[in-house]
Amino acid sequence: MALPQLRARIREFLSDRETSALGRELDSYPMPSVSMGIPSVAQQLYDGMNHVDAVPTELYERYDVKRGLRNADGSGVLVGLTTVSSVHGYKRVGGSVLPDEGQLTLRGYSMGDLVEGSYANNRFGYEEVAYLLIAGALPTEAQLDDFNARIASRRQLPDSYLSNFPRTTYSHSIMNVLQRATLLLYAFDPTPDDVSPVHEIDVALSLLGRWPRVASVAHAAYQATQEDRRVAIPPAREDYSVAESILDVLRGDEGFTRDEALLLDVMLMLHAEHGGGNNSTFATRVLSSSGTDAYSAYAAAIGSLKGPKHGGANYKAGEMIEDIAAHVQNWESDDELAAYLTRILQRDAFDHSGLIYGLGHAVYTVTDPRAEIVKRYAGRLADQCGEREKFELIKRVERLGPLLMREVRGISKPISTNIDMYTGFVYSMLRIPQDMFTPIFAIARMAGWAAHRMEELYGAARIIRPAYNSCMEERAYVSLPDRR
Repeated sequence: MALPQLRARIREFLSDRETSALGRELDSYPMPSVSMGIPSVAQQLYDGMNHVDAVPTELYERYDVKRGLRNADGSGVLVGLTTVSSVHGYKRVGGSVLPDEGQLTLRGYSMGDLVEGSYANNRFGYEEVAYLLIAGALPTEAQLDDFNARIASRRQLPDSYLSNFPRTTYSHSIMNVLQRATLLLYAFDPTPDDVSPVHEIDVALSLLGRWPRVASVAHAAYQATQEDRRVAIPPAREDYSVAESILDVLRGDEGFTRDEALLLDVMLMLHAEHGGGNNSTFATRVLSSSGTDAYSAYAAAIGSLKGPKHGGANYKAGEMIEDIAAHVQNWESDDELAAYLTRILQRDAFDHSGLIYGLGHAVYTVTDPRAEIVKRYAGRLADQCGEREKFELIKRVERLGPLLMREVRGISKPISTNIDMYTGFVYSMLRIPQDMFTPIFAIARMAGWAAHRMEELYGAARIIRPAYNSCMEERAYVSLPDRR
């Protein structure tokens, strides 16, 4: 057996004494509402915010408040300028917002061109996109080789890190693990609060190298705990791309094909960057504007991306498709599918949220260019994996969903498919576990977060501090004995 294949089979086995990833300590003290209940004396404490925080809708209109930093026409409030990327989904004509074909450009380059340029040549492209975002230009071969080598040099986790590694939580949230692990890396950095350009680049390279292993090891640790065995950790492979590094830990001795790694690489490219206004990137910019350290800023971005209205939507979309597949007997029947989608919109099925995940976007109106790209690759993989029928089912959801959203929910604005509609399906065909869907999104978006953080640190250089209007009444102070 050749050395690379032999090395790929070597696994380091860690016991629960060697890593806290296998430890499981519960809080022995219950929450106050459990241990003390909620008697009448505590009603104001637990219910007060439902009354004082309910601001009348007419006040938002009177003060022209941009809720969600959105204008009345649904477009985003302009809060900054950027040279990192452009997310185009509508056009303004005579003061009106009109639907338009979606376009995503990174540093001036079309996302479609960047994806096809690498995939058509059978090479991994995420690292090239990451370099473009962080350095501002497409790399030469020598520059790309150097960039890859720098990431690879940080792929191995620090000595003693695994002994302090935070295990996954009962909620199975690898995102939570990734967030805590990022903050833990702060302690291993000799100059963690340094915000100089050199140190910022080094931290970005470090996280690009380490996050794939951190997230994958967290999943492996959880699986080992469930199966009551020691966790198996593969050695770091300096010759692997980010996509290969993820699959290496997840697949173990089973291995993976180059085609599978290339498709995951496409997904990483599509998730690498999406403008400065998306919630997690804006969170990065808000924290960065305060001058805080890189680890704190990126940990906050992870916390934002975890939300089901943001990065967690890919997980929900995958769950929804599986739910539809289980409850719709004839996948080819528009009537049967429409009936079940109507139930979902009426909060009578799936998660009772009334949402069809994967439809609608804050910017895109006609098409999400990322969704169009991933749909092409998903179709090819579906044919290889024998999943053509499910692929066609998703396309029917994509076609019928907007019609039903207008009919059932009365939504009048344009509704386009977004990338989440197909993300979960592609990951499932790649046999990536669901708890890794959003962490992979975070791993990919690290490059975009880094670009925006540095633009905020060295460009705008002004702390972000929007205003809130007070709409409360003045009240006279009442001494404690006289309060009722």
